[in-house]
Amino acid sequence: MMVNLHIICETTDRIAHAIFLDLPNKEFASPMATVEFTLHFISLHFSLIPQKGKHDPNWCYTLSVSNGESSCYSPRGGSYRSTLGTRCELSCDHGYRLIGRRFVQCLPNRRWSGSGYCHQIRCPVLPAVAHGLYKCTLSVAVDSRCDYTCAPGYQLEGDRSRTCLEEARWSGTEPICVDNDPPKIRCPPSRVKLAEPGSLTAKVFWEAPLVKDTAEAGVTDLMLKGPESGSEFPEGEHVIRYKVYDQARNKAACKFIVRVEVRRCPVLKAPLHGYLTCSSGGNNFGADCEYSCEGGYELRGIRSRVCQLNKNWAGAAPECVMIEINTNVNSAAALLDQFYERRILLIISTPDIANQYYKLQNIMLQRATCGLDLRQVTVIELLGQDPREVGRIKEKNLSSEVIEQLRYVIPLPSLSNRFVLVDKHGVDRERYIDPVTSNELFSYIDTYLLSPKEREQLEDRDLCS
Repeated sequence: MMVNLHIICETTDRIAHAIFLDLPNKEFASPMATVEFTLHFISLHFSLIPQKGKHDPNWCYTLSVSNGESSCYSPRGGSYRSTLGTRCELSCDHGYRLIGRRFVQCLPNRRWSGSGYCHQIRCPVLPAVAHGLYKCTLSVAVDSRCDYTCAPGYQLEGDRSRTCLEEARWSGTEPICVDNDPPKIRCPPSRVKLAEPGSLTAKVFWEAPLVKDTAEAGVTDLMLKGPESGSEFPEGEHVIRYKVYDQARNKAACKFIVRVEVRRCPVLKAPLHGYLTCSSGGNNFGADCEYSCEGGYELRGIRSRVCQLNKNWAGAAPECVMIEINTNVNSAAALLDQFYERRILLIISTPDIANQYYKLQNIMLQRATCGLDLRQVTVIELLGQDPREVGRIKEKNLSSEVIEQLRYVIPLPSLSNRFVLVDKHGVDRERYIDPVTSNELFSYIDTYLLSPKEREQLEDRDLCS
């Protein structure tokens, strides 16, 4: 198939997808000439697009740069942006980077010499911060500002904010959240405790301190300096200290005071010719003071007094009076009852006051009178034989009936010398046939007949040396 077309062109350039045939003359006298083309179509389907002139203002397609702009210069003037030969500079908005050619030119083939596009600059995602967080204004885009905060109890060390730079990196350095705050500790309140009755100490209890870690990471050690709760505290003030560390080794401490008070009565004095033995501290609440007298004296009044809560002593103070032995009795039992739990008896029996053993014993006893009195020993003498037998306690004589009963109650033959020790309960404890020295006698009495308290009093009041 042959088609004759009449096309007017500005130049004699070849037409895309067309073939010049043999023409009588391929050169034209003027730019605007009439040229006849004969096109042979070969099973291909082409559309004939009329060629425009090279000075067409839209020779190349108009450049459009997303997130950027193009600055073009055309030989035909500033209003022309895509004519042949136009040169354009591509640039991107802030926060974008140009990928491709920066300078392009509109070519005769109606194409630009290159291409470029704007790619958003993005910083890497910031790592998470232990015990903290951050909040960004524009995510990871340029100029995005990320502000850091720490969890309660932690403090920020380093940059408080970082900005995404055009170099696709963050400003500053990564901060950290550190636990610089010490834990909170609250001790129990101070307290006053009265000593128990009869004691100089008090058992004091308290609750454990309240501890809280401001960082909520937990505490590691709670240490006590001082006695533990439930301990016995003596009189006075005692400072109890606690300290605690958190996992970051921050320390907190607290203290409180335990004061133990002892209620006291006025200090008692021993009676004249007597002793005073007190329990505990002597005059504290609940203390019991017991009175006793020297040998030859007996207690008149109450035997013991107790310090009361009102700081007063119970009862009235007793006194020590000289013992008055009533020898005008009708029986040995009545006589011995006066000594029960009060005096030790040394009963001396001899058939004849002229007996040399008696004389020797009597001399030694006269020298031991002070020691016997201190040991609360009363001497009863049974001298001679019936009917001229004499019984006496110092200058006081005993009746014959009492003498006879004594020899029966405490078996004492009247025909031999006997020296018998009877304890405060009326028990026959030791017998001597031969004279005994004062040292031997005192040693036995001190060891077997005196109580520990009486021995202690004897040591404190031995005035016979």
